[in-house]
Amino acid sequence: MSKPVVGVIGNSGVVNDRHNVQLVGQRNMRAVAEVAGALPLMFAGTPDITDVEALLEAVDGILLTGARANVHPTCFGIEPDPRHEPYDQERDAVALHLITACVERGIPLFGVCRGLQEMNVAFGGTLHPEIRDIPGRMNHRMPRLANGEIHPDPEVVFADRHEVALTPQGRFATLLGCEKIRVNSLHGQGIEAPGGRVFVEGIAEDGTIEAISIADAPGFALGVQWHAEYDPQTNPINRTLFKAFGAALQDRQR
Repeated sequence: MSKPVVGVIGNSGVVNDRHNVQLVGQRNMRAVAEVAGALPLMFAGTPDITDVEALLEAVDGILLTGARANVHPTCFGIEPDPRHEPYDQERDAVALHLITACVERGIPLFGVCRGLQEMNVAFGGTLHPEIRDIPGRMNHRMPRLANGEIHPDPEVVFADRHEVALTPQGRFATLLGCEKIRVNSLHGQGIEAPGGRVFVEGIAEDGTIEAISIADAPGFALGVQWHAEYDPQTNPINRTLFKAFGAALQDRQR
């Protein structure tokens, strides 16, 4: 039997200050190929060239990756602020349509970082542009040096930084066989109010929502705030999640 196909969303970018491109981090592709056992197929996060209906006929599941750009505040009724740029409104348009279509049809959907945030917005939830500005919250952004530059060592940047308490008997607790895990943290924006069908599966020590599922979804529809794509080849938590995604892809393919 051929491998299931996973559509991996692209992000708008500019190379050499002149070439408009679509970008996907290689770790996302490797997580799909090496752990979920599927063929990753990048598609453009650009609504005028990505036909969602045609895309969903061609794939067995969708991975919504992390990205530098925040979800545009107008998607959840807030005025934009230049301090929270960049934005990628073309990806917003594709992702929000795609999420509801996947859930409606039972097509496996896995959201990572920005992907979790998009899933929340797609079902009517809101986001806070800078979680660390909320009283009592930690700084969830990636570690930096004293001079403000991003730490050069990926093992430091992607190291586990805080605990997540999983909802007892929830989807994540059942999959992982525990009720507490440790994860990495590389985000500024985060969930403020969960959407109507968004079930909270995991919460960080400071109250930040870290894991969700979509209530009454007929298929796999999970999201994580941490970067699970970084090390699923070696990290047992992230490996289990991508393996479960892979199993759902195979079921869909059959």
